Parts: sequence; structure tokens; C-alpha cells
Amino acid sequence: MTTPTAPIRTLIVDDEWMVRSMLRTILEAAPDITVTGEASDGVEAVDVAQTLRPDVVLMDIRMPRGDGLTATERMARLDPPPHVVVLTTFDLDEYVHTALRNGAVGFLLKDASAGDLLAAVRSAARGDAMISPRVTRRLLRTFAGPAPARRSGAERRLTVLTDKEREVLVAVGGGLSNTEIAATLYMSEATAKTHVSRILTKLGLTNRVQAAILAHQAGLLD
Repeated sequence: MTTPTAPIRTLIVDDEWMVRSMLRTILEAAPDITVTGEASDGVEAVDVAQTLRPDVVLMDIRMPRGDGLTATERMARLDPPPHVVVLTTFDLDEYVHTALRNGAVGFLLKDASAGDLLAAVRSAARGDAMISPRVTRRLLRTFAGPAPARRSGAERRLTVLTDKEREVLVAVGGGLSNTEIAATLYMSEATAKTHVSRILTKLGLTNRVQAAILAHQAGLLD
């Protein structure tokens, strides 16, 4: 008999109660997701996360008391750390790079569909956080633009990878999930996940978004 999978414990962080209410309604309609709590600012969010230990946190960036960037950094030091997906309107791109450095694993536009929201939570929970193509394109334009010195440095960093790992990195740079990488490169999903993990370790990266940016900086997707 198959053991039921525990629901994904999710924490919603946003200073607007209407946004929190909308997100809760969407998430709790899914049988595999449960909202364990809410917070209206970054300070409260860290306290709630320490108590409730959610699997996934939907994190707003700009809040009046304790911003989401600082809260994301503090949550990354919890044991175990939750997977943080940043909620953004993308009117201030410089916040995105900071969120990445602070440990965020994904980004979700506030106008995303209910399906995209559920997919983002599920992907983050399994360590396969995805970013919508709209977000990915803007991230790459901002942080992976053509610069000779940047490209040369990125190419040097990739010399530690095997040929197969480079293939997987190209797929990650294209926004593919582990399932899609497995199908594209004719390997099991477990193997794809192992390759991604090794790539992140070898390159000293914390998430797939950083890997995608590095792949573009090195010209692997030109």
C-alpha cells in the first residue's frame, strides 16, 4: 500500500491582507498543499518560520517592517531552511539579484495564474524551483548581458564540469525542470537531479537561477 505524501507546508508573507487571503484561497484548494501560517512583514516571517518550520515560503520583497530580502537571508540560516519563492512585481530589478544571493530559489510574478502559483510551490518543495520564462528573460537581460571580462570569467569557472554536466547546465539555462532535462537528455529524473546538485556544488552556487545566469554569461546558450 502506498504511503500518503505529507502536504507541502507553506508560509505566506505579504503586507497586504487581501494578497495573503487570495494566495491562501488558491493554495488551500489544492489537496497536496496546506497553509501553515501567514506573516505581514519580514521580522514576523522569520519568527513564524522558526516556529512552524514550513517547507516553502512565498515571500514579498517590500514590506514596512522587515523587508523580504533580509528575511530570506535569515531563513537560509535555519536548520533546515525553507525554500523561499519571492513574490515580485519586478519594478525594481536590483532586488532580484540580492534575493538570489540571499538564498531565494525562485521568483513568481504577482500577476501569475493560479496554476503557476501551485506549480511554483510544488517545484520549490521538491528542490526543483522553476522561474517563469518572463522572469527568466528579464533576469538574464539584467545580469547576464554581454561583457568580455564577465564571459571569460564564466568560461573559466565552467572548466570544472564534465561534458555531461555542461549539457545539463545548458538545459538548466533554458529553464528546464529536472523532469524535462531527463526527457531531453535521455536519463532518469534522479540522475538529472544528481547532475544539477553536482553542478551547483562544483560552481559554488546555491540555486538553479544562479546556474542559468552563469550559463548565459559563459555563452552556452548563444
